[in-house]
Amino acid sequence: MGGESRSSPGASGGESGSSPGSLIRIGRVGRPHGNEGFFAVGEPTERLRLLDAGREVEVGGRTRRIASRKGTAERPLLKLAGSGDRDAAEALHGADIEVPREALGPLDEGEYLIDDLVGCAVMSAGNAVGRVAGVLLLPAADVLEVEREGAGLLLVPLVRDAIRSVDVADGTIEVDMGFIDAD
Repeated sequence: MGGESRSSPGASGGESGSSPGSLIRIGRVGRPHGNEGFFAVGEPTERLRLLDAGREVEVGGRTRRIASRKGTAERPLLKLAGSGDRDAAEALHGADIEVPREALGPLDEGEYLIDDLVGCAVMSAGNAVGRVAGVLLLPAADVLEVEREGAGLLLVPLVRDAIRSVDVADGTIEVDMGFIDAD
């Protein structure tokens, strides 16, 4: 979901791929920082240990080792082994930074990966509402983008009052349309 772990109910930031053995996006290579090969990490995971020096990550389809991390939790700066200058960092700009799903470890109760939510059927009181097309990572709360047949996009905040239950295994999310439609 920028980040990885959100409070219940919540999504983990921008990850892609949800089957075991698949890769999960934990950030994106941003602009170079300085002349030594560092770059800013866009949409960084909240599980910063995944960005620790020495860890192997996939960047642009290649396995790379993180040589150094500095910066802040909100704006980590990384340098990859073999990327010794600004040009090397610039060449990676826009590439996803990924790790195997297993590297995340177990999710806490109420935590979900974005790709586990995308595609889920959204229901309310047993009636179909639509299907999750995406998740917006907003400051106040993550928001499900629900595509509805014959109607506009429905935005559903991932908060307890709006979400009654999430069953990733079954591919369903039960929402409270009374809360969502309330003025």
